Amino acid sequence: MLSTEAKLTDLVSRMKEQAADNLESMILYGSAARGDYKEGHSDLNVLCVLSSVSARELTRVTPVVHWWCKNQSEPAPLFFTAEELRRSADVFAIELLDMQENRRVLYGADIVAGIAVPMNLHRVQVERDLSTLLLKLRQHFLLNGHKENELRTAAAKSASSVLALLRHALIAFDEKPPAAAAEVFARIAALTGADAEAFTAAFKLRDPHAHADDIVRTYGQYVNALTVVISVLDKIVPKREWQRAGKAGS
Repeated sequence: MLSTEAKLTDLVSRMKEQAADNLESMILYGSAARGDYKEGHSDLNVLCVLSSVSARELTRVTPVVHWWCKNQSEPAPLFFTAEELRRSADVFAIELLDMQENRRVLYGADIVAGIAVPMNLHRVQVERDLSTLLLKLRQHFLLNGHKENELRTAAAKSASSVLALLRHALIAFDEKPPAAAAEVFARIAALTGADAEAFTAAFKLRDPHAHADDIVRTYGQYVNALTVVISVLDKIVPKREWQRAGKAGS
């Protein structure tokens, strides 16, 4: 099995060979760029910027993507043109902010660095993504409220995404989010009145050996804490801020 660095080096080499002059940039993002990558548990997330993403050009790099996904068990890279990436800042504000905070250029230009992210739309995406998670958790409870293992699994699977979104909620509150999960939960609790322990209990369930005395109660407190955060986020950052950055509006 290739080491992480060997895999990335091989990916860049294969992509350069197949894409040739059409390849502008390759950027590593996510846990490997943040420094909390865990081999065997984390993914290697890569952004590829091409001059053209026509079917013909994508066909040229298809063998590389198949090798990366099938042989190396990694998620398929994201493919954009530079212009597409710049224009996507309004709909992928969270993702681009994360890339700008933690990234590693594997090849070519650092295209991510110069992208302006509209923070009004970032706020909207944070609330939408939190609300979507909340609705899924409620639906899961309606279908599986009598199955403790199902509730445990749902809470555990959502916990990392919730943590990431709570960090972005702090950004929406004009704060710099702390690194430690416990500190994020504590700060969110201070700003919104949500139950920090509810988030902590759900986050601990990622450990298969963690124990919950009453999973139904734990799940319910977790859902309630999310509801509180969404409500306060909505009130503190008003809906009139929905417009695209640069457009006139009230």
